[in-house]
Amino acid sequence: MSVQSKASNIAVQVIPSETINKTKHLVVSQQDISDTMDRYGYSDEIINTINKENLLPVGLLSRLHASYPQHSGFMEKKPFIFTDKEHYSGLSGFREVCAILNENGIDIGHIVEREFFVEVYRFLATRHSLNSINWDDYPTDSVFQLVFPQPKMINDETTQKYIDASDAKARTQVAIDYTELTNPHDGNQQLNKPWFENDEGEIEFLDGSQHKYPQCQLIFDKTTQNCFSFCTYCFRHAQVRGDEDMFIQNDIKQIHDYVRLHPEITDLLITGGDGGYMPASRLKQYIMPLIEDPSLLHVKNVRLATRSLTFQPEMILSEKYNGMLEVFDLLRDNGIQLAWMAHFSTPRELLNPSTIAAIRRLQDHGVNIRSQSPIMNHISLFEDDDGKVDIDNSAQNWIDLAEILGMMCVGFHSMYCARPTGEHHYYTAPLADIEQVFNKVYRSLASINRPSRHISMTISAGKLAILGTSEIGGEKCFALKFTESRNMKWMDKVFHAKFNETENTIDFLTPFDTEKYFFADELKQIEHDLTAALAKKLN
Repeated sequence: MSVQSKASNIAVQVIPSETINKTKHLVVSQQDISDTMDRYGYSDEIINTINKENLLPVGLLSRLHASYPQHSGFMEKKPFIFTDKEHYSGLSGFREVCAILNENGIDIGHIVEREFFVEVYRFLATRHSLNSINWDDYPTDSVFQLVFPQPKMINDETTQKYIDASDAKARTQVAIDYTELTNPHDGNQQLNKPWFENDEGEIEFLDGSQHKYPQCQLIFDKTTQNCFSFCTYCFRHAQVRGDEDMFIQNDIKQIHDYVRLHPEITDLLITGGDGGYMPASRLKQYIMPLIEDPSLLHVKNVRLATRSLTFQPEMILSEKYNGMLEVFDLLRDNGIQLAWMAHFSTPRELLNPSTIAAIRRLQDHGVNIRSQSPIMNHISLFEDDDGKVDIDNSAQNWIDLAEILGMMCVGFHSMYCARPTGEHHYYTAPLADIEQVFNKVYRSLASINRPSRHISMTISAGKLAILGTSEIGGEKCFALKFTESRNMKWMDKVFHAKFNETENTIDFLTPFDTEKYFFADELKQIEHDLTAALAKKLN
């Protein structure tokens, strides 16, 4: 049967709907899903959970794979290299990983230089993260850059001193000496440690907490000091190294006592290390008073900062995780949002069956997943052949990621710049280039999939965002605005800094039309008062 098209007068063949193959668009079959579950070595328990709870629907995986085959691992068949241990830790674990790679014909080279980094910053990788790497092209693989130390991260002079050391003990001493220079508490974090006067009139410090912004209190619980894998750019290496001045919270009651005195606190942010390490029984001790005690009614949100969806998603699919899911149900049923703050930087971290299934399982229990991600050179920011930032390629990584997050009903919370800690020089790039990348990402996405705030960097004063560039009196400049600040009224003002093509740290920008920024004097006074009060309380 044919009909005449009114628009073009061309005869158009009409195919009855009942003859259309209703599965033609499904590029991933149920057999493909079974094969990939076998490839991942899932236990019968996990397979049953996935099937029973419909965590890997054919339609979803087909749409994701058809849209982004260049990032997808759904149809890969090559056996994994790492099939035994769940974690590889420390210098011995790094050497074990290298030995397995060598057995498979892969020599990553620069071993002594990489071991220097491991001694300074540590090494930890899961089987899942190691198998996420494309070992056929590992030097350019984002996950390889994320978990493996790279040449040139630590300066040449100190690296050579380590290489030339006479024995293992001497090398370790070089690493210990260098550790003192790694700036683990950027942004004056030690000044964020809160205290209060208890019922006996004594001053109590919350040694595992920070309260910098009124609404949100950070908690570094004793159970969250570890990670599933260590990011090479880690912003919390004092925690994962176990430095003497690390934040560690032992007493849960102390948190509740402090929060009662601060009705402005609406959010408890459990971080670490990795907040995903907290056992269900421990999390329940934090949340039950929020549910049962009217004096804590002002707490509306519990945030869990974790990269388990990138590094250990199979954990969420196990029966052992059912107790945590029950806690999430309890939060939802009592009107407290559980905000899962993931840190996806690349599409590859998402497009595998374990992560997709884990996301869907969490969402089925009322968990709101949001991704806030650092934009890091070599991982989610890429260079061209001349060593300059490749604006288009870098932006496309984030555009693809944002669209995939949208397809998975995951919120794209924010992109932010590398914090000036650790080997900042390796991961950072000129702010002017990063701003171009962000602008292309922002204008390429529908509003519903855009990051919720402009790209920012954390400094002592707060989180400072680059809104874009302006031209004032014929001179180009950055437009800046706080998205969080030590004085929240600072957030109301847009101000300007001189445009700089090379600077990579936002608080090193020069004020555009004033001698100093409008908040500089007040910030100095705040920091002075906090330092003095801290010293007085300690004495």
